[in-house]
Amino acid sequence: MTKTHKDVEVLMNEQRVFSPPKEMADKSNIKAWMDKHHIKSYDELLKKAEDVEWYWGEVAKELEWFKPWEKTLDASKAPFYKWYTGGKMNIVHNAVDRHMKTWHKNKVAFIWEGETGEVKKLTYRDLYIQVNKFANALKSLGVKKGDRVSIYLPMLLELPIAMLACAKIGAVHSVVFSGFSAKALRDRMNDCGSKVLVTADGFYRRGSVVSLKHNADEALKDAPGVESVVVVKSVGNQVPMTTERDIYWHDMVEGESMHCKTEEMDPEDPLFILYTSGTTGSPKGIVHVHGGYAVGTYSTTRNVFDMKEEDIYWCSADAGWITGHSYVVYGPLINGTTSFMYEGAPSYPHPDRWWELIEKHGVTIFYTAPTAIRAHMRLGDEWPKKRDMSCLRLLGSVGEPINPEAWVWYHELIGKKTCPIMDTWWQTETGMHMISPVPMTVLKPGTATKPLPGIVADIFSEEGESLTDKGGLLVIKKPWPSMLRTLYKNPDRYTETYWSKYKGIYLAGDIARKDKEGYYWVQGRADDVLNVSGHRIGTAEVESALVSHAAVAEAAAIGIPHEVKGEAIRTYVVLRKTHTPTAELKDELRKWVGIEIGPIARPDEIWFVEDLPKTRSGKIMRRVIKAKAKGEPVGDLSTLANPEAVEGLDHLK
Repeated sequence: MTKTHKDVEVLMNEQRVFSPPKEMADKSNIKAWMDKHHIKSYDELLKKAEDVEWYWGEVAKELEWFKPWEKTLDASKAPFYKWYTGGKMNIVHNAVDRHMKTWHKNKVAFIWEGETGEVKKLTYRDLYIQVNKFANALKSLGVKKGDRVSIYLPMLLELPIAMLACAKIGAVHSVVFSGFSAKALRDRMNDCGSKVLVTADGFYRRGSVVSLKHNADEALKDAPGVESVVVVKSVGNQVPMTTERDIYWHDMVEGESMHCKTEEMDPEDPLFILYTSGTTGSPKGIVHVHGGYAVGTYSTTRNVFDMKEEDIYWCSADAGWITGHSYVVYGPLINGTTSFMYEGAPSYPHPDRWWELIEKHGVTIFYTAPTAIRAHMRLGDEWPKKRDMSCLRLLGSVGEPINPEAWVWYHELIGKKTCPIMDTWWQTETGMHMISPVPMTVLKPGTATKPLPGIVADIFSEEGESLTDKGGLLVIKKPWPSMLRTLYKNPDRYTETYWSKYKGIYLAGDIARKDKEGYYWVQGRADDVLNVSGHRIGTAEVESALVSHAAVAEAAAIGIPHEVKGEAIRTYVVLRKTHTPTAELKDELRKWVGIEIGPIARPDEIWFVEDLPKTRSGKIMRRVIKAKAKGEPVGDLSTLANPEAVEGLDHLK
């Protein structure tokens, strides 16, 4: 039975505000930090931390440095900011090495489960040994400080090991998501000038073997700079091995020493290059560095997720994305956390696979994307109800704004109405969480709440005026340690893209509004705003309204040219399995959006589709949908998880 608007309104009013348990707030890491610094309230901390040099200087003291820094922030060549100048450190010393001096060496760092059910565990000492052996093996291939190493691996334990081994010897890693095409891999290897590629024979996906080495070989045909290829023998399928170039991982590390000196790095030395797509489809090489990135990921992992020694933490992101870099690998390891990694698909071989894994491994903190949440909503409430997930104490959301209906489902069905949801806003460029609750924040479904300590944000009009309760451009007014340092080989594009609109202020590229309580409501990308008869309407607002209807699983909204309105709203809707597409349902959905937002936002067209084109991180690719709608070339599709969904936009209406 379809929910009426009144039903949803009542539901949302009941859940409009959620206060985390008082005991959780009182015992939270952020509360302990405030007590240590004699700060009485969280709002007082936010105000005091606007002195970013004080705050990030205090946080950095909690890490180990080979040599203390002389200057916390050097803004003399802004926007090319430098943090902790004069110091010496290596992120791997903090993520792995320093744990060898404590009982953490015997604590489990990673619990890994494959799609077939195989389980492996690595203690911090195991991780230390494997990182050192692979670091020595890389050095035997001639890899040295500053060299680039591309990593093209699925979610195997060798992925974080390879990342850490590179960083340990001062090499720069560039992870390419294993679902990317050969062309995407080739372009990224050539752009960063990779000397070595680390890949695998294959991996399991929904019961089938994906032959990753064949993709790699195709890419290597036009990647002349790659001298060596290291292959993880994961599934054991037969793959071609090129003599004198290709070597199996297990053969390479055999006989290598379990000890390897950690390179002392300048805090501004590059740690990794991670490519992200621009609106033109041309990838941007985001550069992050050892020092500030370590400080930012350590702090936000500790405070946002409130990490405790006994936690089992699961971030469902692939390590091929920034979420995986920051919150699967570096942030959790620096905090000495036990993390769970899963190789397989979310709903294979049965729809409650994720919930089964949470129950089986006793996961206490779960961090995932709204897209995944909505996909599970579509599968039905009965699946999470089958599992005992009482082990969970905290949930997280990442990747895009979470619509209130999904927030409520996540809170009720997964969190059993007891787990606060850390709705995090951040970017590949920022390196860490920027706007997010902490376990003492009063939550409102659909908002990322307030900027974290040490982050000074605002909402600007086009003219640079600060706005409250109006939609505008999200900006960051002061630098932060984990910020990107440049775009690889393209400093001019870095300056133009992020720093040219408002002098000395970072332009995030997102539309958001700030309410009277200072909570930020992120509405989507600035290029995802519709202009209907002079009214600016966020595509995320329309999509959120549609998804709040009981019939809708996912939705995408775009603007198409209209001779009267300027733009008309066309929406693409994926229905839940319990509903079938009808003309009557289209009319109902149009009226629904009109009630939820207002008549001006009522879609002119609703198209029912089986799927929507999405990136591997779960973001809907409106650029592709819009190009299809206009009959224009769709451009580079290498970042798509489901390219077949593009063809589905042609004929369904």
